[in-house]
Amino acid sequence: MKNLIMCAFASFFIWSCQGQNKPANTDAKMEKQTIYQFKVKDLSGKPFDFASLKGKKIMIVNTASKCGLTPQYKELEALYKEYSAKGFVIVGFPANNFAGQEPGTNEEIATFCQMNYGVTFPMMDKVSVKGSDMCAVYQFLTQKSKNGLEDSEVSWNFQKYLLSEKGELVKVISPRTVPTDAEIVNWVKG
Repeated sequence: MKNLIMCAFASFFIWSCQGQNKPANTDAKMEKQTIYQFKVKDLSGKPFDFASLKGKKIMIVNTASKCGLTPQYKELEALYKEYSAKGFVIVGFPANNFAGQEPGTNEEIATFCQMNYGVTFPMMDKVSVKGSDMCAVYQFLTQKSKNGLEDSEVSWNFQKYLLSEKGELVKVISPRTVPTDAEIVNWVKG
């Protein structure tokens, strides 16, 4: 009888311990994050809350002032002016991750953008878009575990991330694709 009780106890113990090595919430679906969770600073140091963009289509683009693709600022501004009243916004993030092509301070970047391209779309504080010091917004944009769409890597200045009216990443666009490309314009209008 003693052996039977010990056997029953051992079976119960083994049964109750099963699953303790399972990661928590294995049955729960991963909750897709949105851009709305982020608060950053703009070029002038003022807080910018992405939650203020709910209901708008968003293009996030990493920018640089001394790049062969810098003239894209002109097309970005044209696209923004044409569609901003229709629920579209562009958010620029200056970054110095590629060949030192954005060496300026926030103030210098703001002056450059205004003087050379008349930029009126929101420009954020200079950040890092890759590497160990990558900012949280770009961690979200580049990691499928956070954005729910795909892993990507920022390959150069002026890479574009398109986000839906729900704040979800829907497409990654190559730096060389101009902002007025039909693929982008059709998405903005659609």
